[in-house]
Amino acid sequence: MRLPETKVLRDPIHGYVQIQEEVIWKLIDTPEFQRLRRIRQLGGDLEVYHTAEHSRFAHSLGVYEICRRVVNEVPGVKETLSLLEQKAVLCAALLHDLGHGPFSHCYEDISKTSHEDITQWLILNRDGQVFQVLAKEDPALPKLVTDILAHRSGCPLAEDLISSQLDCDRMDYLLRDAYCTGTSYGSFDLERVLRTLRVKDGILCVKRSGMHSVEDYIMARYQMYWQVYLHPDAAGYELLVNAFFERYAKLRQKKQNRVALLEPIYDCIFDPRRFYLLDDFSVLSGINQAQFANDPVLADLAERIINRRLLEWKNESDLPNGPAAIQMLLDQMEQADFDPELYFHRQTLRLDEYLPYREENSIPIRILDQEGGQEALKNLSACSTVVKALLEMKETEITRLYFPKELKWPEQR
Repeated sequence: MRLPETKVLRDPIHGYVQIQEEVIWKLIDTPEFQRLRRIRQLGGDLEVYHTAEHSRFAHSLGVYEICRRVVNEVPGVKETLSLLEQKAVLCAALLHDLGHGPFSHCYEDISKTSHEDITQWLILNRDGQVFQVLAKEDPALPKLVTDILAHRSGCPLAEDLISSQLDCDRMDYLLRDAYCTGTSYGSFDLERVLRTLRVKDGILCVKRSGMHSVEDYIMARYQMYWQVYLHPDAAGYELLVNAFFERYAKLRQKKQNRVALLEPIYDCIFDPRRFYLLDDFSVLSGINQAQFANDPVLADLAERIINRRLLEWKNESDLPNGPAAIQMLLDQMEQADFDPELYFHRQTLRLDEYLPYREENSIPIRILDQEGGQEALKNLSACSTVVKALLEMKETEITRLYFPKELKWPEQR
């Protein structure tokens, strides 16, 4: 059912987010979706880029808006998707991050549960308001939305709009994260991409004339990974958070230093009612309380997180004499009574793991080309020398060592 008039929400990336369907308007008002106001989008990057205060709520609305525009503006989409599928893909775009926990992906490392699984549990929870809103609109909608998110709907176009190598999710977070971090790395011409999207044989593709805009999109993703998402200080902050919860988990098993605000993280059976209590603010409040724990290690880790006393980091390749230098660091840690399991970390990043685009073992971006007056679909790498060169890049890796700043790098001794 459509609203009597279009509702609009102001947005710094899209100008306006337009709400035309009543089910979308009602979903936004559910407690499950409102919780995303209290989940920051970038986790540890806020400790590097001080304006990165934006939330999963804002990002989810942005993904919905791009998806809405694709459905309404891209030739072939409405002809390919049924009315129910159109409604379901808009709901999926809005709800795709519903299961994100505090500190972005840190929560997944701690809880050993993926946000994708939690999202599906929340949508299919019959006692939840999201399920009730969807089911009231159409009894088939809750399952169809989760099937689209899980790539099992039998509707590739709807699934690719939410999660693929050229999807509404990536297009919004690149632009939004670049804007909110004050960087330009994630910029690309969204309008040009949308104008040149097409559907052929049920497949989302890009006209040859839009290929260079897609190249910019891919390079924006490459730059954002290496300049923002994988920033060493952001990673160092998240390592501290993980170390804190590793220590906390051991203590709580002994019924020591338990903090009520942190306990829902450890629910063995997922409880939606307690999950709603988990957000960045409640967990930060719990860590803040832990500064006064009677366990000195837990209190120290909490104080470092709260007051941004991040770990020092160095590239392992800068070590003057390899293993001997690492041993010198470990010896210093022992003398200073630092547990290396919590305070010393070795993190390796492989270039091939963070390529912004791949075709092997992935569905490629397709270019709609003209050959002899006939339209043909080609893999992006067959048309773009830029992308072909990117795929042929040699494998490289970077290994970073993290340790307390109180210690001295071996060459400084």
